[in-house]
Amino acid sequence: MNSTRRQFLHHLALASGTGALLPTQSKAATEDSVASFFLLGDTHYCADAEDISKMDPISADYNSRLIGWLNKLPGTEFSEKAGGGIVPVPHGVIHAGDLIDNGDKGPSKAKVVETESAAFIADWGLNGGDGKLRWAVREIHGNHDGPHGETAMVDAIKARNKKRAGLTGVSENGLHYSWDWAGVHFVALGIIVGDTPEVARKRRYGALGSLPFLQRDLADNVGTSGRPVVLIHHVDVARYSEVVADEKVLQNEWDYADVHAYYATLKAYRVAASACGHTHARNIFRWNGTKDTGAAAGIPFLNTDNAGHFGSPSQAFLHVAVSPGEIRIREFGTKDGWKSGDWTPMTWAFPLSS
Repeated sequence: MNSTRRQFLHHLALASGTGALLPTQSKAATEDSVASFFLLGDTHYCADAEDISKMDPISADYNSRLIGWLNKLPGTEFSEKAGGGIVPVPHGVIHAGDLIDNGDKGPSKAKVVETESAAFIADWGLNGGDGKLRWAVREIHGNHDGPHGETAMVDAIKARNKKRAGLTGVSENGLHYSWDWAGVHFVALGIIVGDTPEVARKRRYGALGSLPFLQRDLADNVGTSGRPVVLIHHVDVARYSEVVADEKVLQNEWDYADVHAYYATLKAYRVAASACGHTHARNIFRWNGTKDTGAAAGIPFLNTDNAGHFGSPSQAFLHVAVSPGEIRIREFGTKDGWKSGDWTPMTWAFPLSS
């Protein structure tokens, strides 16, 4: 389906007053040669401090309006300074973790986590149209969802993976998973990618088998095909690429040995992007396995801003398109908690390695 056809369906849906003619996950989009999706993170759903059975109103409002933008942007125009053209119907939305806020606060916050998890699931749905979001959502857990995989939110992701449509692989523990959109292979890997068996020391966050799952999944589902690959994890990677003294390793969120094992794993594949959230700031660069974010060559790395955090009205998310020869990224942001929004006046594009 071309952009004109998508725009026609969008306006027809609006004219109908129901939106029913705009598909929740466009069949035509999956037939395109371009994998188009929104990438966001750090929604930090937060329960009300005085009544933990309810959501904090600011958190609820920010995230409700965020979903509103994700629903209505397809079929509209990118701004001229963001490259122009029509925003395509997405294959889905990828959430890079920290879905909720209190999953890292321990057992005393268990009821709070239940409230936050239920609110996230009700808003975002799963396969498109079964929540407030029109599109399928692919989420991972971040440190605020459960740093060692021990919370109701992490359990919910495992349960959702049993019903998530279109997966090509799921880890033995039910948490990590993979899928294909328009010939691009995606792998969801949780907080960090680890643990490499060559290093036995304790880690700050639980990798929960993400590295061996990644290695098996890429071998089984990509192999020597040369298909583009997109990896999603929560924590940023460049600042943890540097070797540090053993006594300082646990201060780091991602063990440098695991970072190096992750990079070594990817060398055999055509990686379109490694993507994360966590930092609450957008940063797009090439990662060459070191902490140098100004490298001229390396894996395209997409660090998206916070998208729904209750602590600030400034939020943003990315639109990503992976074509056979290129990955192109644009950003949509707000300064007023999603009451208004606009495209950042620039684009980022990286040719894919052959």
